[in-house]
Amino acid sequence: MLTSEGVDGAPDYCLFVASQNTDGGAMPESSNPDIPEPAEFQLEFADLPHLLRAWRAEAGIRLGRGKALPQKEVAQRMGVSERWYRALESGAQVPLTLDTLTLLADALALGPDERTALYWYRLAEVSDEKQSVEDGGGFGRLKDLVDAQTTFPAYLIDHAWNVIAYNPLMAQWFPWVREPEANLMRWVLQDPESREQIVDWKKQAVLYLAQLRFALFRSPDDPTLNALLTGVQHEPVCRELWNAGPRIIAFRQGGRFRLTLPHISQTELVVTAQVLLPAYRPGARFVALMPA
Repeated sequence: MLTSEGVDGAPDYCLFVASQNTDGGAMPESSNPDIPEPAEFQLEFADLPHLLRAWRAEAGIRLGRGKALPQKEVAQRMGVSERWYRALESGAQVPLTLDTLTLLADALALGPDERTALYWYRLAEVSDEKQSVEDGGGFGRLKDLVDAQTTFPAYLIDHAWNVIAYNPLMAQWFPWVREPEANLMRWVLQDPESREQIVDWKKQAVLYLAQLRFALFRSPDDPTLNALLTGVQHEPVCRELWNAGPRIIAFRQGGRFRLTLPHISQTELVVTAQVLLPAYRPGARFVALMPA
């Protein structure tokens, strides 16, 4: 179906994390230089050491090394001591300024989504995402904005893809939004109807799963996000896509979607999802589906 963001053609960044890696202390380099197949990996949410090992492996691939960048080389690229970097990757409490994170991102050749995840790790503790504000939790005026849209389907979702508001056109296109506790991510990944209405469903499912990974990195203890992950793992196709090669996407904007909605049009619909991120409601997204 639609999306709560979307950039078709944007670079995809894979995160590979060895599920059996339990190294501690000084984090010696693996005796096996080969990079495991994606099926042998899993993403450890909110675990910076696992992410750093994943990104070192991916950096080695991007740079044509055929194996992970050594910790020593990452340290040299950052301009820090190897001991300092080893401590960071072992999980020690190492001070991280934004400048240091920039050096780290450059050293690991991170893409924009990976950088966003890394910066979020530093900023999460000062985020105001859980702060309550006046006006019904900050959604009141945003709901008015949704209601004001009369030309295109529009909707509002929170950080966990729960549908907060929708306009009449959205309900006409996608009647499921009227259901109690309607959730976009759950509909896309678990409802058989979505596989009939979204052209290239599997491609879109991969992108949704990548967004779910980022959301879980930001909020690893969120009950709704974890319930979504549990549901994904019970769907064979989604579980296969989840395990095929972990990918992380922070935000998507302007995605192009092809839809089959016989109750709306006898021909295929092509739309782009235009997304606004409210400044005072981190995680919330206002989305309008516009003709491509």
